[in-house]
Amino acid sequence: MSDRDVTHDSPHPADGSTHGASPGGLRWMLVAAGLLLQFSIGAVYAWSVFGGALEKADPWQLSKVRAALPFEVTIGMIFIGSYVGGRLQDARGPRIVALIGGVIYAVGILLASFTNGEGDYWLLILGYGVISGFGLGFAYIVPIAMLQKWFPDKKGLITGLAVGGFGFGAVLTSPVAQWLIDRSPDDPTGAFLPLGIAYLVMSLIGASFFRNPPQGYVVPGFEPVSAEGGGSEVGKDYTQGEALRTPQWYLLTAILTLSVSAGISLISQAKTSATDISGYSVTAAATLVGVLAIFNGGGRIFWAAVSDKIGRMRTFAAILVLQGVCLLLLPHASNAAFFAILAAIVYLCYGGTFGTMPATAGDFFGVRNAGAIYGLMLVGWSLGGVIGPLIASALIGEDKAYTVAYTVIGIIALASVALTFITKVPEGREVKRA
Repeated sequence: MSDRDVTHDSPHPADGSTHGASPGGLRWMLVAAGLLLQFSIGAVYAWSVFGGALEKADPWQLSKVRAALPFEVTIGMIFIGSYVGGRLQDARGPRIVALIGGVIYAVGILLASFTNGEGDYWLLILGYGVISGFGLGFAYIVPIAMLQKWFPDKKGLITGLAVGGFGFGAVLTSPVAQWLIDRSPDDPTGAFLPLGIAYLVMSLIGASFFRNPPQGYVVPGFEPVSAEGGGSEVGKDYTQGEALRTPQWYLLTAILTLSVSAGISLISQAKTSATDISGYSVTAAATLVGVLAIFNGGGRIFWAAVSDKIGRMRTFAAILVLQGVCLLLLPHASNAAFFAILAAIVYLCYGGTFGTMPATAGDFFGVRNAGAIYGLMLVGWSLGGVIGPLIASALIGEDKAYTVAYTVIGIIALASVALTFITKVPEGREVKRA
């Protein structure tokens, strides 16, 4: 049976049950499957462990800018993958798209494992950057769009959970990657081989359970309410073309871009920032990166749930203010505990951006074409993923000018708060209150 929306001719009843399973039980099982997939591709946030090793390994000895480039290319490719994957999953269903994305992502990681030194830098960019980045985006958008259809009653919380696994991906990967690198410090990319195999297995297991709800699926007792009141907008479902003709799509994409730029500027430099600013050892810094990933993942769930209560734009305003203030303070955090607290808040807010924006897009434009609309909106992730690390690495430079770099980025984040006051739900979206 296809994993597209089930028709009324299907043996599955219209309430969404399958093979005797309750709709509630099935949809929460799909959350678990989505988390497993996202956990594997979210390992990309452990890059600072590899970047630091590539700067020090004798066969590589990359500059800070060149060491950050594979990560920047990966994030840059996500938009292309999510755009293609989003449109395809709207047409073909989530399972096949997620399976293909997981395979492409793992193949890119495995190709990167065959690099041996600076002469193979091009292969590192191609494998880890271009190929795995495309596969990552291809798979990433799928559970977000799918689970919004299963959980119209918990749109904010569920999109937070849907991307929470992505944020948690570096929790285990960071210390494991550091352990693998420490076994052969001159061959840091050798760690990609066992990691790539593990990513492949996890993503295939998770994606194999994916499916859209049956046609006519409803959640018993659920009545949509206003998005600004913490619920879900009802009314017109925009097509991708219609969404692109609204100013709201561009405003939301700008908010996403700027918030991502702020958070990822630290994420891309987390390990070296910890050692240079607060005196962490290399091992302790790698452990910190793993711990901070908990906040990246948790922020996706926390802020998404908050947005259900206080509204989406108020949530984004809080996220941008906190990121801006913490980045201004970060270069002066010579105390290790203070540095960890500030970094944890930045990671929490960065994750919250991804937890809240899918639900926001659903409120503004509907969920019928969520894959295509939000998949295209993820150009903000790619832009921010290039802009933030590029500004950070260029301004920090070899002189370790962390104060200049994080001050500039912090000011940009604070200025971005203005966008949250002018971004309103489109008039074409009717509001039905409970």
